[in-house]
Amino acid sequence: MIAFLAFFGYSCSTVPITGRRQLNMLPESEMLAMSFSQYNQFLKENQLSGDKDKAELVKRVGGRIAAAVESYFSEHGMKKRIEDFAWEFNLVDDDTPNAWCMPGGKVVVYSGILPVTQNETGLAVVMGHEIAHAVARHGNERMSQELTVQLGGTAVSILTEEKPEQTKNIFMAAYGVGSQLAYTLPYSRTHESEADQLGLIFMAMAGYNPEEAVEFWQRMANNGGQNPPEFLSTHPSDETRIRKLHEFMPEAKKYYKK
Repeated sequence: MIAFLAFFGYSCSTVPITGRRQLNMLPESEMLAMSFSQYNQFLKENQLSGDKDKAELVKRVGGRIAAAVESYFSEHGMKKRIEDFAWEFNLVDDDTPNAWCMPGGKVVVYSGILPVTQNETGLAVVMGHEIAHAVARHGNERMSQELTVQLGGTAVSILTEEKPEQTKNIFMAAYGVGSQLAYTLPYSRTHESEADQLGLIFMAMAGYNPEEAVEFWQRMANNGGQNPPEFLSTHPSDETRIRKLHEFMPEAKKYYKK
């Protein structure tokens, strides 16, 4: 019990900027190894967009946000948090209005979301939000929660060494990778709200007006109709999200440099 409590304490960390305490049981090196492997596998099995202009737009927006985040973290003594990131931004030819970011800055944007983003700033809203999930290590946190439920007190070191396939399946479920999986592990409302908050700040750091995030999320809500798109399926209600965006806006605008 004492060892477990010590490990629990060691596994707690703090999310940058928001200051929220979180439990990350998996070594970040393990998360990055799984992420890079599965991301490469995904790209092999899915069609990249042949639209060079749009693909370049995704890379440009992602690169601007990544550079701004790296600069801020370096200036504020948090460089270690993302020093092993290997940023990558790809546009996939898929009509689903969706996007995601795996640990280590591995981002995929689906072409189906571009009609909703409409412009570069709208795309920055999406990519800032997804990059925020990775920087905040939400994936590690929700995997840790799932591992606790499924395996109780089993030490993570034992799990990753003796049950690598089970660990990989939980990872894939956490990111919705692999059509053979019957479920995914949604981000919690706390994670989504935190990604909204950090996403506004990250896009503002990169020179994108965070105020345009409200219009984007309103378009996403209208795009859903009776059946919300996958991108919204586990997210806060439209009214809650818009209200919180307004609450987060004054802080985000402090980081905005035109």
